[in-house]
Amino acid sequence: MAEAALERRVDTLEEYMKELSYQSLRTEMELARLSKEMREFKDEMRAFKDEMGEFKDEMRTFKDESVQERRHMNKQWGDLANRLGTLVEDIVAPNLPRIAETLFGCTNPDLFAIRIRRRFDGASREYDALLACGGVLLVNETKSRLLDSHVPATLEKLAEIPNVFPEYAERRCIGLLATLYPDPSVVRLATRHGLLVMGMGDETMQILNPEALTHSA
Repeated sequence: MAEAALERRVDTLEEYMKELSYQSLRTEMELARLSKEMREFKDEMRAFKDEMGEFKDEMRTFKDESVQERRHMNKQWGDLANRLGTLVEDIVAPNLPRIAETLFGCTNPDLFAIRIRRRFDGASREYDALLACGGVLLVNETKSRLLDSHVPATLEKLAEIPNVFPEYAERRCIGLLATLYPDPSVVRLATRHGLLVMGMGDETMQILNPEALTHSA
């Protein structure tokens, strides 16, 4: 009886050891499978990261090319308008309301006109563009090429404004010189005398020296 019981216990122990060995083998296989899947996942993520890097590089190249193309088109458009003598109408004037809103919060101008002529002191005065809004009168002079001599000439025209346009005499009169590609030295000169300068940016015309407003106050 004791011998038979011992044999049963040994058999049970052997079965238990076999099951334990099987479970251990299955666990090792499962861990190996998981390890393989993790390596494959890491490889896929690495490949995805490389693809995203290539995509970002392509998008950056596309963006740079688009900016260059836009600059080229803007330059061609501006040069054409300059040659045709329509720089004011085609490029400068359409940007004045936006600039007035940005600088002075003007959303509804009282006056916005181009190529204005008025008689004064026995002679004709001509202004490329005027924009009146609130307490401001923006006086634009557009040049195909901006020179140092245009700064004092514009200041003289601004000094006459209260007499030429008495209806705007109480408004702050601000001069704005516009050209496609102004020389930095002229921009600095205009700034010292409180004149804004507008030139071609990447997208459209933009004010190059907003700090000039502190000189014209």
